[in-house]
Amino acid sequence: MGLGRTTNQNMQQKAAVFSGIALLVMIVAAVFAQGYVHSSLVVDGDAATTLRNIQASQGLFRLEVLGWLIIIIMDLIVSWGFYVFLKPFHPGYALLAGWLRFLYTAMLAIAVSHLLITNRVVQNSELGTSSRVAQQAMDSITAFEAIWSFGLIIFGLHLIAVALVAMNTKKIPKVISILVVIAGFSYSIIHFMYNFVPQIENVIGLLELILMAPMVIGELGFGIWLLVKGRKVTMD
Repeated sequence: MGLGRTTNQNMQQKAAVFSGIALLVMIVAAVFAQGYVHSSLVVDGDAATTLRNIQASQGLFRLEVLGWLIIIIMDLIVSWGFYVFLKPFHPGYALLAGWLRFLYTAMLAIAVSHLLITNRVVQNSELGTSSRVAQQAMDSITAFEAIWSFGLIIFGLHLIAVALVAMNTKKIPKVISILVVIAGFSYSIIHFMYNFVPQIENVIGLLELILMAPMVIGELGFGIWLLVKGRKVTMD
């Protein structure tokens, strides 16, 4: 019994380390892929300029796709790691959080497949900028953004489930729980609005700007805590 308890505790601590590292790697990859490359190459509503940008920076665009593939792998690690780490505190919510993250990751993978289609369209365009080719590329990019945005509603629900576990144990600081639940509600509300009330896009954009800090700090803070403190958690 004691050996089994020790083994489970060791697995829980390893899950904290793997999850923490995966979260940090994921954040760096997302800053590069979405924050730098995607935002600099893709011009909303301008298919021709977007195509020319990608044609001129095909290597950079492929690095964006690689960044998203790394994020998908890290998300799978987090799905497993969160479940293993949170299970001793609340098995039900831990399982829910794990499956919600896995579902989000599956949707992200589907979204990224459209960037692969964009890459193929650009490669076949032979530096041409016909409106048809430009629109094909833009349609794939738009599909990526739409599917990913819908997935982020589920991602927010995942964070809320994680926060519910955290709030039910004294092992995880309440400030971490609060930050994670705020991040979860922020993701879900913002992307629900983007998907179902797009006519107020300017208002949503402002709200997203306001909530960006808690959205980033919530998950980043939990990742750092897992690495620094979570790996030392005991069930005593």
